Amino acid sequence: MKRRTAREKALQALFQIDVSQSEPSTAIEHVLEGEAGDDYLSRLVFGVVEHKEEIDKLIIENLEKWSIDRLAAVDRNILRVATYELKFMQPDVPKNVILDEAIEIAKIFGDDQSSKFINAILSKVKQKLVME
Repeated sequence: MKRRTAREKALQALFQIDVSQSEPSTAIEHVLEGEAGDDYLSRLVFGVVEHKEEIDKLIIENLEKWSIDRLAAVDRNILRVATYELKFMQPDVPKNVILDEAIEIAKIFGDDQSSKFINAILSKVKQKLVME
């Protein structure tokens, strides 16, 4: 499975977990629709679930005039996947690739403004992580 596909499936699984409190393994199984599993997909989903509090804190610190609960569920989970990759999967994946992928996924799954919003927040998260 390509990493882009793994990211898209991770978004879908995390959306299910976020909205209906599904178990991570059940959500992954559901989005795979009988296809073979993928290590990168599992790493993303379980990593976000495990580090959700820390990831959300980073996102919240970079939101202006928004609360994380007010974000669209799709946008919130795109931000979570990308923030997880930025914080916990370095140097495996270049930071700019993570941002580009998140923006492209936002264009597919989000609304008209999602990609710009995702880009703005993730750019701030990336900067904050560089300074740590």
